[in-house]
Amino acid sequence: MRKLNACLLFFLALFAAAAPAQTAIYPTPPAVRSSRFRVTVNGHRTWFIHAAANYYFLNFAAADSTKIVITAPDANYWQRGVEIAPWSLGLRAQRRGRTISFTLHGPAKLSISRPGDHFAGAEMLFLFANPPEAKPPLATDPDTLFFKPGTYRQSITPHSGQNVYLAPGAVIYGALNLWQVENVHVYGRGVLIYDGPQNPLDDQGWMHKPDWHGILLDHARNVEIDGITVVVRSRTWMIQMWNSHHVGFNNVKVIGGSTSDANQDGMDWRGGGDTSVRNSFIRAADDVFAIEGDNDFYSGVTHTTPGDDVNNITIENDVVSTSVSNIVRVSWPLQHFNSHNFLMRNVDVLHMGYGSCKVPFALFELWSDQGGWGSHSNYRLQNIRLEDWYSLLQIDQKWPAVRDIKLEDIWALGSPSMAPSTLSGDVQDVTLSNVEIAGQPITSRAALPLRIEAGAQPPAYSMSANDAAMADPPDSSPQFTYTPGLLRPHQAVTFRAAPHGDGTIYHWLFGDGSQATGPVVQHRFPDARGTLLDNSGSFRVLLHVIDAKGRESWAAHPVIVGGTALPALDAGNLEVPADGGYTFTLMTAGQAELKVDGRTITHSPAPKPLVCGTPGYAVQPASGSLQLRRGLHRIEISGASGSALYWEGPALPMQKVAAAALP
Repeated sequence: MRKLNACLLFFLALFAAAAPAQTAIYPTPPAVRSSRFRVTVNGHRTWFIHAAANYYFLNFAAADSTKIVITAPDANYWQRGVEIAPWSLGLRAQRRGRTISFTLHGPAKLSISRPGDHFAGAEMLFLFANPPEAKPPLATDPDTLFFKPGTYRQSITPHSGQNVYLAPGAVIYGALNLWQVENVHVYGRGVLIYDGPQNPLDDQGWMHKPDWHGILLDHARNVEIDGITVVVRSRTWMIQMWNSHHVGFNNVKVIGGSTSDANQDGMDWRGGGDTSVRNSFIRAADDVFAIEGDNDFYSGVTHTTPGDDVNNITIENDVVSTSVSNIVRVSWPLQHFNSHNFLMRNVDVLHMGYGSCKVPFALFELWSDQGGWGSHSNYRLQNIRLEDWYSLLQIDQKWPAVRDIKLEDIWALGSPSMAPSTLSGDVQDVTLSNVEIAGQPITSRAALPLRIEAGAQPPAYSMSANDAAMADPPDSSPQFTYTPGLLRPHQAVTFRAAPHGDGTIYHWLFGDGSQATGPVVQHRFPDARGTLLDNSGSFRVLLHVIDAKGRESWAAHPVIVGGTALPALDAGNLEVPADGGYTFTLMTAGQAELKVDGRTITHSPAPKPLVCGTPGYAVQPASGSLQLRRGLHRIEISGASGSALYWEGPALPMQKVAAAALP
């Protein structure tokens, strides 16, 4: 009877997936159901699965419109607010007590958490609204290893030419070993959970052997992995590829978390390449993507033995997140190998590590100083949106060459750099094209900021192609203005985008769940709760511009609605240029508090230690918003010394508060 029920659930899921107007709820075996949260999808009760650490996830096939309702375990769970990422979707929850709800329109990969809670120990929910499966196989198809709904405790080791299908509702406790095989297709909507024997207090995750990673490839060729979810609970690299070629990942979801919060990379290339990673999601507890030679780590002379090249990697249309470390890391001290032709484009970076492991964490890190050697060239990062981030790039290599590194159309949407970027050693031909940080174009070292050391050549800077083609380009692209003054709920607010030429599409996301199109639009905010439902009145308004040639640009500004405006003082240390809502961001590695006119606006989070034995603490941002009347106001910062303070408001892009204004 159990087998009959499982098969019935499976075929019901297949039937639902075949009808694009309906949501398909995947069956969830009782052994992996979590009762921590209650969730319904279009009114149907379904189940989160506990992934790793304090992470939970839900897979389903998305309809054209899918309403999600999540009930937390206690009434105060969402009291600090709700963060739904990526920001580029413009989602905002509705909240009633312990329950939140929102609506999706099509496939998406989401991270849901409480604001600022995205490091190790955070409780996070991941929702994967999948496109329907095109053509699932039959259990009787020849040379297909078919896993029906249910739980299995075994590793999967297919042979060459074999297909492996994990049906919706199939949960495999084990590893996927693709050891010296070719022409293998692994697909479906099932789940692979790996919990290995690694020492949680030691770095053993680099070891290359079967059953040591969630997915392991060794000299594999012509491999496609589609649709599955991979969970890694132990301290090991999640997907390791050793000298493998022609590998494709599509709509793969990877979640890692361990008590040690370390040595849990998302994907590692150790030699090889010719790999694509598309439409996928990765939550790591170390570097999200790491490129290395195929030599052993931590093993003396073998560490410096020249390794095989890594070439031809494409990463696009993905959503990535990590609790610690970098988004892309190339090489490591003492490693000897070459790498060429890396492309990463149209990626939402939700969370980056704060701090450093000898060098600061970054969107792109190439670190092989202290004896590393190799030639690395033709790295392209394009159309990247950074949310919680730390620094842009850290390149440090003495021998022999780093060439042709280009960051193009990069938008750091929320805060300034928390650590300077670095170019050090034999580094040339670095280009920053249309890179914007908190709405400011990066056209100089000081604007980033950037350190240049040990013979590295300064980068080239350029504006966007949109701006260069215009007779009178704006200072940064895109930017927008909105109705000045003190804004209230339900008030008509007019938004105007800087012009970008004929044929341009202007798409607005107002931070309250609503959207509009056009160069000039009007909007009424429904309340003063803010995008995060934290009662700040701060709405994260985004403008997405697509020109006639398909080139994209993004801009983001907080728009403050409601609240009592603080009147100007007779004496103060900050002059506010106009009535309106202002956001202050305090950057500090210690504990500090910001007051405006005697009112506490924000305070820093608990200090976050650096890792890998590096002394000190990471710089962290803390933001607060309020309405101010034009004139003088008084700023007070108590606590940690060396804090930096930024502010932004109507017609005032984010900038540092002048030192003269600080106490």
